[in-house]
Amino acid sequence: MVSSRSSILSMLLFLLLTQFVVSLHLQDRFLKCLSRNSESSFPFSTVLYAPNNSSFNSILLSTAQNLRFTLPSVPKPELIFTPLKESHIQAAVICSKKLEIHLRVRSGGHDYEGLSYVSEIERPYIVVDLAELRSISVDIEDNSAWVQVGATNGELYYRISEKSKTHGFPAGTCSSLGMGGHISGGAYGAMLRKYGLGADNVVDAHIIDVHGRLLDRKSMGEDLFWAIRGGAGGSFGIVTAWKVKLVSVPSTVTVFTVTKTLEQGATKILCRWQEIADKLDEDLFIRVLIQTANATSQGKRTIATSYNALFLGDATRLLQIMHHSFPELGLARQDCIETDWINSTVYLAFFPNNTPPEVLLQRRNIVKLFFKAKSDYAKEPLPETALEGLWDIILEEELPTVAFTPYGGKMSEISESQIPFPHRKGIRFMILYSANWQDAKENVAKHVDWTRKVYKYMQPYVSKHPRETYINYRDLDLGINKRTNTSFTEAGTSWGLKYFKNNFHRLAFVKAKVDPDDFFWHEQSIPPLPFHMR
Repeated sequence: MVSSRSSILSMLLFLLLTQFVVSLHLQDRFLKCLSRNSESSFPFSTVLYAPNNSSFNSILLSTAQNLRFTLPSVPKPELIFTPLKESHIQAAVICSKKLEIHLRVRSGGHDYEGLSYVSEIERPYIVVDLAELRSISVDIEDNSAWVQVGATNGELYYRISEKSKTHGFPAGTCSSLGMGGHISGGAYGAMLRKYGLGADNVVDAHIIDVHGRLLDRKSMGEDLFWAIRGGAGGSFGIVTAWKVKLVSVPSTVTVFTVTKTLEQGATKILCRWQEIADKLDEDLFIRVLIQTANATSQGKRTIATSYNALFLGDATRLLQIMHHSFPELGLARQDCIETDWINSTVYLAFFPNNTPPEVLLQRRNIVKLFFKAKSDYAKEPLPETALEGLWDIILEEELPTVAFTPYGGKMSEISESQIPFPHRKGIRFMILYSANWQDAKENVAKHVDWTRKVYKYMQPYVSKHPRETYINYRDLDLGINKRTNTSFTEAGTSWGLKYFKNNFHRLAFVKAKVDPDDFFWHEQSIPPLPFHMR
């Protein structure tokens, strides 16, 4: 018995030492390669972290937004590289190819399946963490800004507001989104009905391709420029910066949140919202956040629907629109908060009231959770009976979130093929389902199964052929690539058409042009279009 235990301990020690030696050897080779492929004598050892480095874990976890992918059982990279400028990334791409080291790229760490910093299939792998590439240059006269991909959308909003109170940018409401992955997947926010997506408002970009070349819009060509604005990250190269078009916002905007429980008629009010949300004035965005709540002091649970809104105008005009189009909500003047655009972004990010906008510079989420999510698009209102069935399923989960996000307005005017993001005309609203938990010891399978149950339940009520879903709410349940033989057909039928509809074929065509050997690969990266289909 003692001998057996001793043998197991010896084997564990051997495995740990072996991993340590392999990591050191890889680090040494990578450092030498970086130096050989860099124009300057930069001390790369100061931005390269192996697991034995005291800063490794803190850097790895710094922007890992889904705690499900921070557990000890989840694969970790052999190295984390934190480049300070674009030439460092160029060297990293060249060296990863030469040394045959798989590469993952992270800007803000919000990938719902952790693919920007976790590789379940490819080993060894390194993470290129772009958090230090955070430069933002705002040009109000040109109505534009250059933003590096390690900057967050919150930082971009703040820097715009420093220069102008009547300019903004139509991207996400969560303020810690890295601009790399956010825009790569589309980037929707509270002004999508007025101005479309963040990706619809990109006019130039910098990308490092598979050969380590730094390209702009002119040198990359229109096909690649099309693909990177909504075709998702990790497939075509490493985007390092976007040039975005700023949009006009009024000096006064209005926000509100009105919550209705089942006992207050929530179901019928939501039925009405479904009818009109995509047809409202395009200055008005009202999303619905659906969660559980306690209905009584005895702890009986109910459903709470919170109508969380941004209106690009003052409260007087907002109330006129609401009384005409959506009187069922009962919006009153005391519910409305008049503010400026930058403070509305703080409000919509769910920071406490009166939090100063400088909080946007902190690059943080209010709370981090373990979660699993899925998404859908609705083209028709859900019947009242369907909502009642949905409430029953929501009440089965401890910390669920379901969110309805309205479309219409500008989103209906833009062609499905203008950029790879195809969910446009005919979409009434998008749906997010998320199971959330706070304890690492909880049964993960139970929560994941809940998301699958609600997704299955909703099938009759959402888009069909394909059942559309949002790439930035990535879901590996839909299918994953096989590393040795990434199949265009399998990827298309399992997840490609759901994310991109008919744009998937063009994305694969671009992939075959710019990365035919599939160097930029992950579990749901775009596969190269087979030669016989080009």
